[in-house]
Amino acid sequence: MIRSARRRVAASLLTLSLAFAAGCSAPGEERSGDNGNTGPVKIAIANAQSGQLSSLGAWELKGAKLAIDEWNKNGGLNGRQIEVGVFDSQGDPTVGTNLARKIASEGYVAMLGTAESAVTIAMAPILRQAEIPNITSGQSPGLVAVKSPFLFLNGPTSVTYDESLAKHIVDSKGIKSFALITNNGSYGKGEHDSFTKALGSRGVRPVADQVVTTDQKDFSAALTNIRQRNPQVIFLGAEEVQSGLIVKQARDLGIRATFAGAAPQGTPVFIDTSGTANAEGTIVSTPYLSNEVDDASRTFAAAYLAAHGEAAEMHGAKAYDGAQILLTALKNSNNATGKDLADAIRAVRHKGLLGDFAFDETGVGIFATSIGTITGGKLVPAQG
Repeated sequence: MIRSARRRVAASLLTLSLAFAAGCSAPGEERSGDNGNTGPVKIAIANAQSGQLSSLGAWELKGAKLAIDEWNKNGGLNGRQIEVGVFDSQGDPTVGTNLARKIASEGYVAMLGTAESAVTIAMAPILRQAEIPNITSGQSPGLVAVKSPFLFLNGPTSVTYDESLAKHIVDSKGIKSFALITNNGSYGKGEHDSFTKALGSRGVRPVADQVVTTDQKDFSAALTNIRQRNPQVIFLGAEEVQSGLIVKQARDLGIRATFAGAAPQGTPVFIDTSGTANAEGTIVSTPYLSNEVDDASRTFAAAYLAAHGEAAEMHGAKAYDGAQILLTALKNSNNATGKDLADAIRAVRHKGLLGDFAFDETGVGIFATSIGTITGGKLVPAQG
């Protein structure tokens, strides 16, 4: 009986020892007997794959997946293949929060996404606590305000987009008559504040400043107010579909002002939603003007077309750059995790499709955009 009792105690101690060892695995580390040093490297891609922002999620997934497939084809990361987990944020911060917990519990070493600033901001505290680096395609200054050492942006913030826009329209063109229509989401608020600041530094005050909700579809009241003030330029601070609806309704009301905005206004979804004729002449601030800018963009566009059967655009290029930066950091650090991986990302210097990346302490790595105009349904370099 004594020997039987001793065996039971020994078995219990062994069980507790194994449970303790599993519970103490490093955040983001694969919990296996080899401490995660073999087997696939797990990377999460989180974006809206359903809902109104699903076009963003589709572009992001295709761009990131293209980079990952290229690395896997060439041997992966230090001899290990890359395994991708795709998570649908639905463009909803609450859903994103739940996904962050799931990603933290399932052995993912890093996350690419989301393109929705509000969702990324909601996920950031959980990913920070789990020490999971996150490269986002959002551009709201609110991302920088989170002050997480694990959060990085694969493009400029709204400050850069809108300062470039104001420089082109006000400084170069001499236009000082503006109206604003922005939504009250994280993206819209970031655009509103950044563009208002850019105008204010030039002594320009908007003749109208209309704020709408993120789910609004009828803009007749806001646009009627703007029409009464007859601005030369209307600044758009809303995502692709909503901006397209605003432009279409504005033209239906007889508003002939030029529209201007940032990343969403350079996409096919914006042009298709507004109508090609209605979008004509829209001024766009973007770090990725077209698939024909240089040899790198042409090579990327050809590979994207071959892989996905459609033309690449800016969001796919951003995601491709972000994935390349993450994978380079993993390679350089011998597949590090946690803070070591975040430090490796910050150390990467990457000549990307959007420009030359060098991350500062805020997690921003690129600080320039170009100006284009929509001409004949396509975004082309602006004249003058």
